[in-house]
Amino acid sequence: MIALARKYRPKRFSDLLVQDHVAAALRGAVAGARVAHGYLFAGPRGVGKTTAARILAMALNCERRGSGTAGEPCGECDSCTRVWNGAVNLDVVELDAASNRGVDDARDLRERAMYAASGEGRHKVYIVDEAHMLTREAWNALLKILEEPPPRVVFVPTPSSIACGTWSAPRGSPQTTRRCT
Repeated sequence: MIALARKYRPKRFSDLLVQDHVAAALRGAVAGARVAHGYLFAGPRGVGKTTAARILAMALNCERRGSGTAGEPCGECDSCTRVWNGAVNLDVVELDAASNRGVDDARDLRERAMYAASGEGRHKVYIVDEAHMLTREAWNALLKILEEPPPRVVFVPTPSSIACGTWSAPRGSPQTTRRCT
């Protein structure tokens, strides 16, 4: 028996509720082949960060991408069902950073990102769920690959919180800048 939350979870951008602006931007990027090398889906638990990341991964690797609504995954092809069910998929890797938060896990992810996607026109998508749990050393290990990834590689970190610190300007200057780390 499947849990209700999984049974009724959105499988297309058009099914995302209250996230129309996000769905429209992602659908447009996929339809126009203007996909960035990274997307940061941040927000509190339960808003659909990981779901949106999975839908993006399905749309980028959908075998029937050209049919139907532009930029939407079909949700029925082998690639889409593998992503949705969490089955083994060479092109979509979901990393639970709450459990795999160390520098060795980050180095392993960095090494795997160097391999090409399994087919022409496909993307390697790395969903880093609970990305705020990664250690500072793990982020440092990922920094270069996040800044300059290989072609057709997309990183989607989904932190539940983003730690921000405040930096105060030198004395006499009224400016204060917020910096996220």
